[in-house]
Amino acid sequence: MAHLEWSDALNLDLPLMDDTHREFVDLLAAVDQARDAELLPRWRTLVEHTEQHFGQEDDWMASTRFASGNCHSMQHKVVLQVMREGTARAEQGDLKVLRVMASELALWFPQHAQSMDASLALHLRRVGFDPVTGVVHAPGALPGALIHGCGGATCSDADAAGASEPAAQRDIAPAVAA
Repeated sequence: MAHLEWSDALNLDLPLMDDTHREFVDLLAAVDQARDAELLPRWRTLVEHTEQHFGQEDDWMASTRFASGNCHSMQHKVVLQVMREGTARAEQGDLKVLRVMASELALWFPQHAQSMDASLALHLRRVGFDPVTGVVHAPGALPGALIHGCGGATCSDADAAGASEPAAQRDIAPAVAA
């Protein structure tokens, strides 16, 4: 099973985002280390944190001209849905699915953080966005059109439509089917 620990490679130089990511990594480790009796409560705590974590990033994107259906937000929706399905399966007695999903999340998260979240952090710094107050200090740097891709220069609308949601499903969804 894959295990995730915080490292400098996950640091995106946006303190509030980095703090939230550290919390995610710590909660995932708590799930990974849980005995069966502790597993579902720890998983629920992770899901609740992830809902807030993704909601926060989605709000930041909405405040800085990302389209509501951009690939980053879509990946958040898919991952949360799969995590919730894991909760439902565990509530029916299938705890193994949570262990597999935790392992898959440990593989998925660094990739997500180092690509989509890194692009978002760069974008937020470019527009002078203060994540604590929600103020954009360089409104002239906001894009003229809504961002539909991932927020990076290499992500196009075609990439977003063709790759992001299936990638999220492919990376984590197999755990639900197990």
